Amino acid sequence: MIAYVKGTLDTKTDNFVIIDVHGIGYKVFMPSKSIEKLGELGDIVKVYTYYYVREDNISLYGFSSNEELRMFELLLSVSGVGAKSAIIMLSEISPSIFALAVISDDISKLVKIPGVGKKTAARIILELKDKLKTESAIETNEEINIELEKDNDSNEAIAALQVLGYTRKEIENVLQKIDVKNLELEEIIKQALKYLGRN
Repeated sequence: MIAYVKGTLDTKTDNFVIIDVHGIGYKVFMPSKSIEKLGELGDIVKVYTYYYVREDNISLYGFSSNEELRMFELLLSVSGVGAKSAIIMLSEISPSIFALAVISDDISKLVKIPGVGKKTAARIILELKDKLKTESAIETNEEINIELEKDNDSNEAIAALQVLGYTRKEIENVLQKIDVKNLELEEIIKQALKYLGRN
């Protein structure tokens, strides 16, 4: 398993990059938004990767953050969603907005993505919400912060961040550093991701 690739950015196209690592060029397929953020040719770059293996296809997919990688993995777990479709979705919607759409049953946000109809959007929400419930049930929540429990936005932020793979304990520790009472839900999630990304 290749966790990440770090090297010199050799080539940039609309849907993939080539990263030179000590004379070996890694072709990495990426969301277009992530490619735009990577930098200029010749820069040293680091991308988180997913090694995709199928009978007729072996490819390396890259992402600018662990949240993007987690979203890609979640999308691949949804029946009928392949790697190419998942990359298109990541090019159109950020992980925070995606997670928010899943936990709030917001099909309208997902159908704005090219190639995603109502049936696919509904299936994504249904399957990933079920997955989230299963993962939450496995966790031990003995140390739940009472103040956070009473705040609905905090609960929704916790659920959305769990979609992206963080544990409830990690999320609660970060939310205590954020002014959750005076921020909109999406801003709470964005600020939490900044803290979580440093860990």
